[in-house]
Amino acid sequence: MPPVPNTRNLKELPKFRDGLSYLYVEHAFIEQEAQGIGIYTQEGLTLVPVAALGVLFLGPGTRITHAAIRALAGNGCTVAWIGEGFARFYAQGLGDTRSALRLQRQARAWADPELHLEVVFRLYQKRFKEPLPKNLSLEQVRGLEGVRVRSAYARWSQETGVPWHGRSYDRRNWASSDPVNRALSAGAAYLYGLAHAAIVSSGFSPALGFIHVGWLLSFVYDVADLYKTEVLVPAAFLTVAESDLEVERRIRQKLRERILEERLLERMVGDLLELFSGLGFPEDDKEEDPTFPGGLWDPAGEVEGGVAYGGDDPGESAEEP
Repeated sequence: MPPVPNTRNLKELPKFRDGLSYLYVEHAFIEQEAQGIGIYTQEGLTLVPVAALGVLFLGPGTRITHAAIRALAGNGCTVAWIGEGFARFYAQGLGDTRSALRLQRQARAWADPELHLEVVFRLYQKRFKEPLPKNLSLEQVRGLEGVRVRSAYARWSQETGVPWHGRSYDRRNWASSDPVNRALSAGAAYLYGLAHAAIVSSGFSPALGFIHVGWLLSFVYDVADLYKTEVLVPAAFLTVAESDLEVERRIRQKLRERILEERLLERMVGDLLELFSGLGFPEDDKEEDPTFPGGLWDPAGEVEGGVAYGGDDPGESAEEP
């Protein structure tokens, strides 16, 4: 155990929308302490009340004990292993039983052609400052999106003086790309890590995409695209304008600073919740009830869970799954 020069109490945690608290930790040792966990760093010990914690993100240089994981799981806290500043998403562990209502909404919207199209239009609308005309076809919206992206590249090329010859990169020959394309590719990978963390920690699936389909990270690409021209493109051009050396490392640092300043993770979660709201799902009123035990599937519609059916007393409580 490392020496502890002082002890601090973590009284306030940054908040996701909808009351989900999260904490990002790197270069630390994490151990169970009383009814919570203790985070040991060079600065000392920080005590964290896990009852108020929804997601713990473990960055580079972290070690965590079995007892700490058990305490987190017992309090329903999701643990996610990620790269520095959300640059990658590696794995996650789920805590206690949680509601699957958000995932169910996503799956229903994905499987229903009309709702799927509605979510696609919502995703595209979030990229534009002005409302899209109602009578546009999906093909026309894609055309407008292409114009918007090309305009963003041209604008930042003009503002920074960095030459722009179009988006071009080859994964098999990374060095053949020009500095701004390398910065865009490295920055995009960083943004995907953040979007992946936002998706899984707020109860959605990264695989069920709406614009992008067929990949295990399709929804990650959908969500990350919402912020590329606003966050990634200017950061990439500004990085190259400063210097064309080590652009991959420097774009990640620039993105990390901006993501923290603008609290982009919280914004992503808010956009995700808004994306699937108001679609007319029958269980919409259950979202705010943390005691809702879940139901049982039935062809006629979901029936009440937590009840022992077929016994002498139809209202007898059943054991929780």
